[in-house]
Amino acid sequence: MLFRELFARYRRWKSIHATIAALEGLSTRELDDLGIARWQIHDLAQRHAV
Repeated sequence: MLFRELFARYRRWKSIHATIAALEGLSTRELDDLGIARWQIHDLAQRHAV
């Protein structure tokens, strides 16, 4: 059970950081097209992590 919980947390952490990296790689114009401001990236990644 402990291993599953640790693995789930690791997967979530990895998902958050992959999302942040992907969004930070976009230009400001691309983010605007998606309706996302740069200051929202970290919050969005945390709220929508798998």
